[in-house]
Amino acid sequence: MYDHADRFHEGERRAQSLAGFNAVTGAFHDSMPDQHRSFFAALPYIFASSIDDNGWPVATLFSGPPGFISSPDERHLRIHALRREDDPGQAAMRPGQHIGLLGLDFSNRRRNRANGHISRMDKNRLEIAVVQSFGNCPKYIQSRRLEALTRSSPLPAIEYLTVLDTSAKTLITQADTFFIASYAQGDNLNGGADISHRGGQPGFVRLVRDTLWIPDFSGNRYMNTLGNLLAQPRAALLFMDFERGDILHLQGTTDIVWQPDANCPAGTERYWRLRIRNAWRFRSALPWRGWLQEYSPATLQTGVW
Repeated sequence: MYDHADRFHEGERRAQSLAGFNAVTGAFHDSMPDQHRSFFAALPYIFASSIDDNGWPVATLFSGPPGFISSPDERHLRIHALRREDDPGQAAMRPGQHIGLLGLDFSNRRRNRANGHISRMDKNRLEIAVVQSFGNCPKYIQSRRLEALTRSSPLPAIEYLTVLDTSAKTLITQADTFFIASYAQGDNLNGGADISHRGGQPGFVRLVRDTLWIPDFSGNRYMNTLGNLLAQPRAALLFMDFERGDILHLQGTTDIVWQPDANCPAGTERYWRLRIRNAWRFRSALPWRGWLQEYSPATLQTGVW
């Protein structure tokens, strides 16, 4: 574990200051504790982010039977999974590239993060050199029951969306969960790629024409995501239709409003907006289907637009 004062980059420290947070501390590791290694190894999926050739964050999901993620030592993770050739998020990944990882267990609302760079890769294996590992609280994570699928037909090809259709709009406005990829220039200790979870009650994401409005609720005060958006106001959002298996990926530019108004959802401490620049969708892509079991107690204390 290392000194928290060395952990935060300039954007994160500025975000903490704008939010009125002083002397933010946290438990950050420069390698993975054993409990993190065993946690990742037991997951059937993992969320990942990187940066494409045009400087945009991209997000993706890798899946496999428990054990498809392994940890040969405390500084490395290996992901053994088939990669989609038509997934821009996976196509952006190459040796030396920054990568952010988020492991999240929907059954017990536990999550851990790992950031680093891709040290090796081949057709079906991705090896990550981990330089930062830390846990996150279970706030706003809804518990779900997942059921694995047995596939018998090829996956539908990627769909690029020039405008959001009704299906995409419905997924966004009824979502209780999404993931955001962001980044800041610098090494993996003070920058790099990142992916994080956001949750709320259905309707906590507001869609106004081509712009999403997202409240920022009370969290760990690290300000990883908003700090990245101050440093580099681009983001990628990943929405999932748990029951139909669709994945929607959005890229856009962002701005942050630090003082919420009376129209914001209950619990909003500040909010941010994303103006959509690019969108694509994978139909029936999830290798499992999920059903809501229970909203997080923290989620039930928040409101909608």
